[in-house]
Amino acid sequence: MDPVIVVGAGPVGLSLSLALAGQGVPTVVLDEGPGKEEPRPARTVVLHSDTAAMANRLGCTTLRDEGAYFAAWRTVRRRQSARRSTFDDGPAPLHLPQHALTRGLRDAASAHPLVQLVTDSRLDSVEQDGRGVTAHTRGSDTTWWRGSFLIGCDGARSTVRKLLGIRFPGRTAVERYAVAALRTELPWPGEALLHRNPPSGPDEVTARPLPDGVWRLDWLLPPRGDLVTPDALVHLVRDTLAVWCGGTTPPYDLIDTGVHTLHHRLARRWREGRAFLAGDAAHLLGALGTQGVEEGLRDAENLAWKLSLAWHQGASEALLDSYEAERRTAVASRLRAADQAMPVLRSGGGLRTYLPGATRSAESLLTDGHLGRGPLGAEPAYAPPVAVREVPTATEPGGPVANVAVTATDGSTVPLRDLLGGRLLVILIAPGTGVWDRRHWLGAGLMPRLAAAVSALPVRTDLLVADSYPGAPAHTVLLVRPDGHLAATFAGVRPAELYEAADTVRAGAPGPAALTAPSATPTVVVD
Repeated sequence: MDPVIVVGAGPVGLSLSLALAGQGVPTVVLDEGPGKEEPRPARTVVLHSDTAAMANRLGCTTLRDEGAYFAAWRTVRRRQSARRSTFDDGPAPLHLPQHALTRGLRDAASAHPLVQLVTDSRLDSVEQDGRGVTAHTRGSDTTWWRGSFLIGCDGARSTVRKLLGIRFPGRTAVERYAVAALRTELPWPGEALLHRNPPSGPDEVTARPLPDGVWRLDWLLPPRGDLVTPDALVHLVRDTLAVWCGGTTPPYDLIDTGVHTLHHRLARRWREGRAFLAGDAAHLLGALGTQGVEEGLRDAENLAWKLSLAWHQGASEALLDSYEAERRTAVASRLRAADQAMPVLRSGGGLRTYLPGATRSAESLLTDGHLGRGPLGAEPAYAPPVAVREVPTATEPGGPVANVAVTATDGSTVPLRDLLGGRLLVILIAPGTGVWDRRHWLGAGLMPRLAAAVSALPVRTDLLVADSYPGAPAHTVLLVRPDGHLAATFAGVRPAELYEAADTVRAGAPGPAALTAPSATPTVVVD
């Protein structure tokens, strides 16, 4: 079968190609540029627990080398004392330059035998038929490419989107920021800051740490206003640092500057036959602390397992359509929340006027957006195609699973998210498994029946064991999608119901010949 063609070699395109390659699907990545990232320290991304875990699974080594986790988050209004949020109950956000993320993903893609990176290749035509997609590129060579599917990850000015004739409506310049990366010492090393209505300067400024004493500072500007001259930006830097450092500007080294204008746009369609859109080609967002790159990575994770199923054994139209249904709905909800909150957050009115039921302060809502919580930042939950919930847990069907420790294939204990991205997962909650020998569990309790049920499922599935899961009693069985969203929960072993749920997750995709009968050696992972 022909490879999948990915147009665009930014973080989203590279992540999608690596996610597909990790599932045995060859990809061709068409890169319009020379294959090198321009270092821009003032252009950074924030990854929360799900997207950081995804990038780590894909082999991006720059996360640990060039990223910095927030030690805490401070929220200040005027001259009031800071409210400090720590991350005792979960992973801290990871902050790193976007060029470092892209370089790390590119290095991983370059080393993978199933990923072909093609530089200096500008797409100029796309044709489809019932069996695949043909793409034509210009550059150093004029070439025709044949693929089974094509995904446009080519940014806000997407050529793929234009060739498919898909509209991209929305709002222009909803927010504008002056941005600077500088090396200095601030009174709260390693801690990020949101300062609302400071004594001087713009109405809002954020400071986020990077490694080696570097900080990214963002000043909120009028959406449409005067150009920010170098002298004006230096005044912003000096005045802001003086406010934070007791009235005296500390020594600093200005590394990089820029002006960042945010737009809100949402493509009308994300699929046209065998062609799809992802990342900035499908949506633009980023106001009030949301992260466009992060939503693009979630696009890639959602689409990869569905395309992998389609490539290996065929997928139903319903499964391929579910990518747009789930991801476009999630991004639209995020945009809607930002559009509702923005007037009040920027004018100082009452939150309840715009967000029914909202009782928290503007600072709290903004903080949640930056920290990946609440309506502006939380991981998306998808409407489940099957709502089997025999056992209530802390996670509703369709929601992202908790990153509990599970027993991996080799018997070692790893975080659940380390095992996502490939097959479906069935997890048995069995308290006390750590005290039993692994060999004992292969033939004890519920495991033989559950292993037999898993081996008969219509989709390749791994069976895991967890000592506990939030809200789940002993002997609960969880069915988890490859992208980490909970599909169903069961009270004990329910072979028929488990089969039906797994079949619904794949939306009627054809089953491989190897799965027409139960396997004699099912994948069983126990302690």
